[in-house]
Amino acid sequence: MLRKFLKQNYENSRKMYKNIYLKPGKDSSLRRFHPWVFSGAIAKIENGIEEGDIVRVIDAGGLFMAVGHYEYGSIAVRVLSFEDEEINDSFWFHRLANALTMRRNIGVISENNDTFRLVHGEGDVLPGLIIDIYGHTAVMQAHSVGMHRNRKEIVNALVKLMGEKLQGVYYKSEGTLPYQADLESEYGYLYGSECSNVALEYGLHFQIDWIKGQKTGFFIDQRENRRLLERYAKDRTVLNMFCYTGGFSVYALRGGARKVTSVDSSARAIEITDGNVEANFPDCKNHQSVVEDAFKYLSAMDNSNDLIILDPPAFAKHKDAIHNALKGYTRLNAKAFEKIKAGGILFTFSCSQAVNKDQFRLAVFTAAAQSHRYVRILHQLHQPADHPINIYHPEGEYLKGLVLYVE
Repeated sequence: MLRKFLKQNYENSRKMYKNIYLKPGKDSSLRRFHPWVFSGAIAKIENGIEEGDIVRVIDAGGLFMAVGHYEYGSIAVRVLSFEDEEINDSFWFHRLANALTMRRNIGVISENNDTFRLVHGEGDVLPGLIIDIYGHTAVMQAHSVGMHRNRKEIVNALVKLMGEKLQGVYYKSEGTLPYQADLESEYGYLYGSECSNVALEYGLHFQIDWIKGQKTGFFIDQRENRRLLERYAKDRTVLNMFCYTGGFSVYALRGGARKVTSVDSSARAIEITDGNVEANFPDCKNHQSVVEDAFKYLSAMDNSNDLIILDPPAFAKHKDAIHNALKGYTRLNAKAFEKIKAGGILFTFSCSQAVNKDQFRLAVFTAAAQSHRYVRILHQLHQPADHPINIYHPEGEYLKGLVLYVE
């Protein structure tokens, strides 16, 4: 029966999908299970293939290599499977089920945490797809034309998988789809409707603005790092730069911080931060928020803070911007080293995927040397387990962080 099933799937895929053929010697990365095929590796594309189509990748000797979404640009194919199988409803359901099972097995989902990433692109063998869960709402983003075209099948599989626990699926891909694809902005509910936007993270309540907020509305990838900061916050004066919705600030308050200051250039971000502080600590007297540019604030402030968080937006979204990004990281961290109180702790991060961890650390180390402060590394951080890194796709390690003790 199994042999008959596999043969039927193989025949179905051959009939349904057109082929892309590789140049000689350009199949080595696929043999190492890397999930991308670059345009320069392609020798021939069969007629009739359009952007977003599912295609079969064939090596120069005529052997099947992978099946995936075709796209214009440098990354020509994002691999969905290294098996010659049909990408159908069953495929989507089982991939999502595997992702959910992993989150349950590692303890991410619990009574005091209903905020987690269900699908993390290549890390869950679904390149181009992000799904974040906030309580009873899933927020879905497509980063490829293929995932955009398959969005309804994915939503159907998600609803089937999660049942009554899922009350809405919000699609938010207007800023993530390739600009050259010339697709209309896509956002709105593909299933259900708006329900509570308050999510629970380790017993703390956060308002999630998935409609107007950055990314999917909340930076879930800092969850474990926020929890770590809570351990260091007791009796400290905390400065949370680029605070966005105040996640680090709320954890610092629960950790017993003497005073917390949240700074962001966005008035809307500060409004949400104040709301999150109030929701968890009504009438809080030791929190203040400031709408201000980060560099201006750091330059003008005094030396009273002994715990500083630097979690800026991505300084480099592509390789051409790396040089300026590294200068920005050096400048930002140098100012923090200059201002932090002796015996202080600095949490500093980069979420720029184009900047690798060695480059980021060099920028921070350069800043430390410029400050003439003695600095020790306490922790080296990255994204949490529900943002897994595919072992065959090291590029997936985008979040880099250091916790530093500054004398």
